[in-house]
Amino acid sequence: MTPQLTLIGAGPGSEELITLAGIKALQQADVVLYDELACQGLLQHTPEGSLRMYVGKKAGQARFTQTEINALIVHLARKRGHVVRLKGGDPFVFGRGHEEILYAQQYGIICHTIPGVSSCIAVPEAVGIPVTRRGYSQSFWVITGTTQAGELSEDLHLAAQSQATVVVLMGLNKLKEITAIFQKHGKGNLPVAAIQEGTKPNQKLAIGQVWEIERLVEEKALKAPALLVFGEVVRLQPDYLLRQLQEAALIP
Repeated sequence: MTPQLTLIGAGPGSEELITLAGIKALQQADVVLYDELACQGLLQHTPEGSLRMYVGKKAGQARFTQTEINALIVHLARKRGHVVRLKGGDPFVFGRGHEEILYAQQYGIICHTIPGVSSCIAVPEAVGIPVTRRGYSQSFWVITGTTQAGELSEDLHLAAQSQATVVVLMGLNKLKEITAIFQKHGKGNLPVAAIQEGTKPNQKLAIGQVWEIERLVEEKALKAPALLVFGEVVRLQPDYLLRQLQEAALIP
């Protein structure tokens, strides 16, 4: 038995969007520690008799602290062998994956990382929004809605002044504060989309402009976790584009 850790990005939501490498690693797991945003349907790929343990965090509530998760990885690797850490999206994008790898390596645990499809690109794409598009956006920012201190990132003020697409992860509960930043910088009419359960069958979308998005989110009853997309590329979302053309009387 060789103690080892494999960190897997489970993808943005749909269980079909995990990589083949991720599936193969799950099939060889002695232990799976999975997060809130990792689709539980993926556990069907683990061997019979493997230990499956939920260690996720939801709406600020954590079953385990990060320190406890780190210690659990080392303990279970030594006791059982191959620990698979299953995280939503990509484990190195606001996923604390790198912290877990470094901690395990300090104790001589062999570590591997399998990248995942990141929600910052895949979720907008799932509703028809490209994060970059010639003539609309030459770059994009990916920002967390809540820092470790529980505050908004200072980078949001810089991003709101740019012409780039701005993708905010885990920001729905601070939507009022985030939209206030964009309005402060003269972006009240900027298109914005809020997407809940992206890539899943129960996916929900609210789309409009910065000044009205709070109301639209409330009307659509969107809940966290959800992803926010600010930028001119939002105009290209098919339903929104059709609505704009109809309002401009360009099509019947």
